[in-house]
Amino acid sequence: MRLIALTALILLGALGCAAGDGRQDVAIGPIAPRRAAVEPRTFVYKRVDGCEVKADVYSAGAGTRPVILWIHGGALIFGERGGDPRPSLREQFLSAGYHVVSIDYRLAPETKLPQIAEDLQDAYRWVRERGPALFGADPERIAVAGGSAGGYLTLLGGYLLRPRPRALVSFYGYGDIVGDWCSRPDPYYCTAPLVPAEEAHAAVGHGTVAEGGAPGRERFYLYCRQHGLWPREVVGHDPDAEPKAFDPWCPVRHVGAAYPPTLLLHGDRDTDVPYQQSVMMAEALSRAGVKHELITIPGGGHVFDREDNDATRQAFSRVMSFLKRWLR
Repeated sequence: MRLIALTALILLGALGCAAGDGRQDVAIGPIAPRRAAVEPRTFVYKRVDGCEVKADVYSAGAGTRPVILWIHGGALIFGERGGDPRPSLREQFLSAGYHVVSIDYRLAPETKLPQIAEDLQDAYRWVRERGPALFGADPERIAVAGGSAGGYLTLLGGYLLRPRPRALVSFYGYGDIVGDWCSRPDPYYCTAPLVPAEEAHAAVGHGTVAEGGAPGRERFYLYCRQHGLWPREVVGHDPDAEPKAFDPWCPVRHVGAAYPPTLLLHGDRDTDVPYQQSVMMAEALSRAGVKHELITIPGGGHVFDREDNDATRQAFSRVMSFLKRWLR
């Protein structure tokens, strides 16, 4: 999920550095050089229910290269491939020699989570099978990354994708989709004027959609958070009456020894996806003996990486170091 437009970003606090248990606060470090913008090539990686589901491919150059499969955020309800990852981060991916594939997926509530997960699997398969001929993808060196809902799908991919990705990078993602944080009215979002049910539902339900940047869909999301309805609208089940239906879709319950190396980044003042969600994932990864890091942004809110400051630049530097280790 991401913080909707009505909310101001929280300013980042003082930076420090701490080590231990795979958790690290960011510290100021070198910044990767910028490069000229690269225009993407757009492909349709699947067609379903009359909907074209697309991927933008940013090429790092000729030859066979590793791939960053990027998944956009938006609560699984809104958003599209064009806005993510942050341009400065994408430039660093390309400068490091990685192709970037930024994907769309069908959106809820019209499409439910099991089908959204199928889109992720199909996109990954498309990169592996078609990517080598289309744009020089190395099918054996793929990392999956994303922010918020994209971070959640990234963590989901850690056990749903086969063969498993080389690495995962989750910006403020979440491993549990039935907790009180999303299945009960959210105190933070309830401080905003309540969205009328009629307005919320008028914005959705008009057929399968995979590109959803319309503001009305964000209003539907706000309505869901104000009433604790997000899990029901996205999964199609009531978490109180049918808790077992959510088991397959909670990454924190599916971490095992074969789970890919994982980098988690999260601000500890996140008012949309609680920081504790990444802490829980880090603890699960530790128990399973999975290589991982949790980078905490002190004072950082949701979508902290939209701020062009030392904390964001250092976080991006740590992402690049992590990928260099696992995609070599």
